[in-house]
Amino acid sequence: FFYVNAYLYRSDWQGSEASFLEKLYYVLAIGSVCTGWYFNVRYVFAYPAEASWVHFTKMLFTNPAAGSGGQDLIVTNAVLFPLWTMIDGPRRGLKGAWIYFTMSLFTSFGFSMGLYLAAQERQVRWLAAKKP
Repeated sequence: FFYVNAYLYRSDWQGSEASFLEKLYYVLAIGSVCTGWYFNVRYVFAYPAEASWVHFTKMLFTNPAAGSGGQDLIVTNAVLFPLWTMIDGPRRGLKGAWIYFTMSLFTSFGFSMGLYLAAQERQVRWLAAKKP
């Protein structure tokens, strides 16, 4: 993503410095991936023989509260997020927006969404800077 959208991360345009909102997205993204990996490592140590995507997903539905959050995460991350990034990203001029969904499968949904929102924020400023 950074390679195909390198123009966004150059410092040769007015407004190229990260805004407060963009920085906030990065902080929340990093916090999300760190928190998620903390719990993922705990999961692997708690269930070393059973640890797998299937077992992890089944664990999301161990009680009604977990099921509510689990279905929300699955629908949002597996359906809505890829639709949003792959349709809205190119509409805004972002190339390679599909990478965020792929990234979410290996990092965390919050991390990928935070990075996507930061890129969107940057793209909005870049477009505004390019207007005559």
